Amino acid sequence: MATSKKELFKRRKSRTRHQLKTVSTGRPRLSVFRSNKNISVQVIDDSKGVTLASASTLEKDLGIDKGYNMAAAEKIGVAIAERALKAGIDKCYFDRGGYMYHGRVKALADSARTNGLQI
Repeated sequence: MATSKKELFKRRKSRTRHQLKTVSTGRPRLSVFRSNKNISVQVIDDSKGVTLASASTLEKDLGIDKGYNMAAAEKIGVAIAERALKAGIDKCYFDRGGYMYHGRVKALADSARTNGLQI
């Protein structure tokens, strides 16, 4: 029985990925990584195993001072939507990993949706 927070997180993450793999029909997935200080996101094509587009609060050209707030997550959502659309991707599955769909993760997904990415 998994009791530690890391083990429970891994179980939630694997459950989410399994659900995406059963539904997946060649669409890439938008994978989110959230730490205490930063947030990053990638559009991944699992059939080829390549990253098609990415964005992170660690990038200096986005002009994000603090990478751990809702405003930063919204800017990352805008950036990933622009980059994905530029790469020719307009539909993808949202992979929240083991994180709850709440707070920064939700803000990122909502801003990506409003900027033209169909999740």
